Amino acid sequence: MFLAVVDFVRVFKEAGMLAYPLLACSLAAIFIICERAFALRTTAVLPPELAEAVLLNKATAGGRFSVLGRLIEFAERHASDPNATKAYARLEVMKMERGVRYLDTIYTGAPLLGLIGTVTGLLGAFASTRDQLTGLPDPAKFSQSVGYALSATLLGLVVALVALAGSGYIQRRIEHHAAQLDVLLERVIARVRPTAKPEDSSAL
Repeated sequence: MFLAVVDFVRVFKEAGMLAYPLLACSLAAIFIICERAFALRTTAVLPPELAEAVLLNKATAGGRFSVLGRLIEFAERHASDPNATKAYARLEVMKMERGVRYLDTIYTGAPLLGLIGTVTGLLGAFASTRDQLTGLPDPAKFSQSVGYALSATLLGLVVALVALAGSGYIQRRIEHHAAQLDVLLERVIARVRPTAKPEDSSAL
């Protein structure tokens, strides 16, 4: 019912020049959400077979094609320095958060852009809907102009809603992966630590 009443072409036109920044924000938000959703898929972060091998202390393979694989490789190369491995794990979590800040900026700034468009639209409505004979606002034209002056706010809220939902989804995925990574990190450090002892004793 709502979609049948609203003329979306006119909504976009009445939003004015601010419709283009809002369109750019929406495209950026959709791109970030899709890219992060693909990058944070389970097979790219914590492959089940690799995580199971770590938990069961079995031989692991997988190279640098996943976050856990890169963490295992780094831990094996720096077996004598578990703090470095933990720092590397934090770095991987920070990489997973890439783009989330942009979504935060979009869902904060998009409604403000929409509000600016609405204010300028209202100013235009007051100036352009006066009757030439009486000099008073034409009620019919004025009501319609005020209604479409809210177009920019509508667009801004839609963009902000998309960015907010996407940001919440991505953050939950990151928190889920980070919690699992914390558990596996201790197992990874424990399994590579014994290999450092013979090297330390021979060095002495």
